[in-house]
Amino acid sequence: MPRAALSPDAVVALALETVDEKGASALTLSAVADRAGVATPSLYKHVRGLAELRVLVSARIMDDMAEAAGQAVLGRSADEAVRAFMEAWRAYARRHPHRYAAMLQSPDPGTAEAGERLLGIIRATLRSYGLTDSAAIHMIRCLRAAVHGFSVLETGGAFGLPESLDESYDLLIRIVIAGAHSGPPA
Repeated sequence: MPRAALSPDAVVALALETVDEKGASALTLSAVADRAGVATPSLYKHVRGLAELRVLVSARIMDDMAEAAGQAVLGRSADEAVRAFMEAWRAYARRHPHRYAAMLQSPDPGTAEAGERLLGIIRATLRSYGLTDSAAIHMIRCLRAAVHGFSVLETGGAFGLPESLDESYDLLIRIVIAGAHSGPPA
């Protein structure tokens, strides 16, 4: 079905549809052009190439995650906020495993604004613990590593043991909260 009015946002939306349907590795300019009903060169009016499209897709995913996490932690603080944040992150990854896999993990100027928005929510979530400067950075890294690592392993089907993943994730949340209470690293 041809799309008469393409724009960068429309191209990103079509790219996300492709990712949702076929996985992150299926994201190609050709696949998006087919979905749009146009020739691949027509996409170059809206994105400079596949690398830029991946960055734009990643920024949209980060924005969506920040929206979900921001809503989850709104009006909460300390342990309750950390729990809400971690549950929202996991829920997003479970709802959109292919999108989650498509999100770039290395810093890129094109994702800086979206990444900063997500980090701002993490900072706000941890603020009530009184962590500042390097202690806050260490805790942000630990929180991100915990939620990302679990999410990647879970959505990738890497947890094969029979115990409940919800119970394992609850334990992880309690471990992160305990770490936040322990203060700055020695």
